[in-house]
Amino acid sequence: MNWHLHFLGTGAAHAVELGSSSAVLECDGKPLLLIDCGPDTLDRYLAAYGEPPQNIYITHTHMDHVGGMERLFTRLWFNEALRGRTRVFAHAALVPWLQMRVADYPGVLAEGGVNYWEAFRLVPCSRGLWLDGLWFDVFATRHHRPDTSFGIGLHGSFVFTGDTRPIPEVLAHYAAEPALIAHDCGLVGNPSHTGIDDIEREYDAALRSRLLLYHYGSAADGAALAARGYRIASTGQHIALAAPLPPRPDAG
Repeated sequence: MNWHLHFLGTGAAHAVELGSSSAVLECDGKPLLLIDCGPDTLDRYLAAYGEPPQNIYITHTHMDHVGGMERLFTRLWFNEALRGRTRVFAHAALVPWLQMRVADYPGVLAEGGVNYWEAFRLVPCSRGLWLDGLWFDVFATRHHRPDTSFGIGLHGSFVFTGDTRPIPEVLAHYAAEPALIAHDCGLVGNPSHTGIDDIEREYDAALRSRLLLYHYGSAADGAALAARGYRIASTGQHIALAAPLPPRPDAG
């Protein structure tokens, strides 16, 4: 089996030219799991794969990560062959926020009679989730406020942090070698996001060697990060991954 992480977008919320940060886990060239669905993500996904995603994981509910869900609802609801097929995985703590942010507009359709989640299969999770016989770890990150942002990883293959401040103790547990670590990073950090100075202060050399940085502020910022010796994700890029290791003993 060949495993890849396909970046549909790599930009921070204001970096629209880079696309909303999102990635697709591929197995043998086929999409298995879309991570996040920002305003332009669905168009990029359809251009790459020709049909809507069957599985989505939501890291958090800021609109640059869920802003495409309304359009996806419409795409699924008005095609009976697709309606209810797409699974949306989200940490249970995010379900109220998902409801308020994307599903609770009065009258999903002007005609009435439709509940938003009937177009999907909502699958809440906590420590992780099973998908096609694989266990994916789900873990809390540090973004904006506690219990509102959760990364995801496949043991020994990859970790995708979503938006976060540095989380060295979490990555020490979930990012077993040789896993790739796709990490939020800009030139300058803030209370919700990691900056390059945070990377160099919080992470040791061995972990930094496995980082792939995304969610940066512009193409120029990405070039500046690369000039400092870091690997940078580019929009449309396919990154080869190691094959997953067997689940950890505490898997669900």
